[in-house]
Amino acid sequence: MTLMVSPPATPEHRVGDTRGVGQPTLPHRYTAATVPTAVIAFDFDPLVQLAANLIVRWQTLALALIVLICLATAAVLARQDALRADDLLYIVIGSAPGAVVGGRIGYALLVPEAFSGGPLTLLDPAVGGLELGLAVAGGVVTASIVAALLGTPVGRWAHIATIPLLTAIVAGKLAMVLAGSGQGRFFDGDWATAFVGPGPWVSLAPDVPSHPAQVYEALGTTLVALIVLTASSLGAFRGRDGSRLLVGIALWCLVRAAVSTTWRDPVVAGPLPVGGVVALVVAAGALVLAVVVGVWLPRRSRAMAGAQPAWPDPETRPPF
Repeated sequence: MTLMVSPPATPEHRVGDTRGVGQPTLPHRYTAATVPTAVIAFDFDPLVQLAANLIVRWQTLALALIVLICLATAAVLARQDALRADDLLYIVIGSAPGAVVGGRIGYALLVPEAFSGGPLTLLDPAVGGLELGLAVAGGVVTASIVAALLGTPVGRWAHIATIPLLTAIVAGKLAMVLAGSGQGRFFDGDWATAFVGPGPWVSLAPDVPSHPAQVYEALGTTLVALIVLTASSLGAFRGRDGSRLLVGIALWCLVRAAVSTTWRDPVVAGPLPVGGVVALVVAAGALVLAVVVGVWLPRRSRAMAGAQPAWPDPETRPPF
């Protein structure tokens, strides 16, 4: 991997050369051969050959390692909390249907034209992809259902899963750099990034200096994880009722909504694209559920316990 750092753009760099073109070049002129205004340019082969007929992306290998580490961490935390670590396998498998369904619905909201062939194209894995916000929300829902069916404490599992989930999001976003994906709007600031060389890269026009949106979200999610850990150390989630996971998801979605203002997607509400609006909806839903789980349900349980009638002991009850 080669990391090339170029000097910031100067006014002369933005002056177009009109020879042989017929009209001035627009201010943001970049070519695949050179990246004059990119401060950080990545030049490496995103593919690795594992066998004679097996070539994969570095991103794929990184994601596999991330999933393995996060699952192992969750299993260790489960054992420390006196939970059955083997239940984790069923819970993870149970999260897959919700993640797929939620992710496909979210992608249909992002790119409805991709499914113009009819509703059945939602079932075609070759068409489109998954939207992360609704994929996480859907996965949490079906994982919770599976945990409840297993008879294991849903709240304690949700409490344990918070940090591994946020860690997976951070590492997954950073792994996108290995494939040249997740680039934001074109940008010529000091920290703009570009991917040069033959690739193949995932983002369109990867050689054009752009906002490193994937890195923005990784850094913001890291801050969310630190906030959740600090709040936990101060006793904010001592009830282990799942509110920590809901708060973590809500804060991550707020970060995602903020970062979405740098995406290349068209805006639909103020500065937000569809993905940013979806993130805000998920954040609002998670916060409401956190209040219900962490505040309303405990108060209701205490009120119901206090309202129970105090029947006298038959042994001490005076005779008629």
